[in-house]
Amino acid sequence: MNLYGKTILITGASQGIGKAIAVKLAEAGGHIAFTYLSANQSDIMNLEETLRNLGVKTRGFHLDVSDFTSTAKVVQDILQTFGSLDVLINNAGITRDNLLLRMSEADWDVVLNVNLKSVFNMVKASMQTFLKQRNGSIINIASVVGIRGNAGQANYAASKAGIIGFTKSIALELGSRNIRANVIAPGFIASAMTDKLSGPLQEVWKKNIPLNRIGLPKDVADCALFLASDASNYITGQVIQVDGGMLT
Repeated sequence: MNLYGKTILITGASQGIGKAIAVKLAEAGGHIAFTYLSANQSDIMNLEETLRNLGVKTRGFHLDVSDFTSTAKVVQDILQTFGSLDVLINNAGITRDNLLLRMSEADWDVVLNVNLKSVFNMVKASMQTFLKQRNGSIINIASVVGIRGNAGQANYAASKAGIIGFTKSIALELGSRNIRANVIAPGFIASAMTDKLSGPLQEVWKKNIPLNRIGLPKDVADCALFLASDASNYITGQVIQVDGGMLT
């Protein structure tokens, strides 16, 4: 599963799952273009240095992925900088959790715009390149919450369910051009957000996971490598749950 000669664009790669994917795919030889919004500039420079030390081209691009015009411009900048685009990974996402009774319109709108509209924006901006070369892999990061729902996350669940429906639709539209589109649906993955949970609460979550451990960003990155590589050439329109069996 090597990616030598391929250019991969990853949104929201300054930390967590996105960063793990960037490092894993660079280790496999892929050139990495990534976007970020609010990360510390020193963190971005450190990530670029880490990736360059793996022997690949890399550059971070500041981008609000919910902005259609800005997204199109950044994708063109990436094409000019790297000369190609082979894999698109839509990872950027946020949460604004609250019970529906207390959820504001602003909380609904911002989550749908960043999590779901961004996927539309990025695919629209990238698909002409994929169509011309009659090849490409689109990997959208959703969540098991988009499959089963979760109290207090109606906006987040709706955005992730939307990603799944969108991906299955474009897989049907683009398959004849040898463009694949798949979803990774992570479960309970260790992150800055989950680190804030108390030990007892994390143990409660673990009891619902057959593999009896909280997932790591690396687990999601391993799946992304498979879907980005030629090893998954006959896979499209699928939702792969990386959740330790939590949702079976």
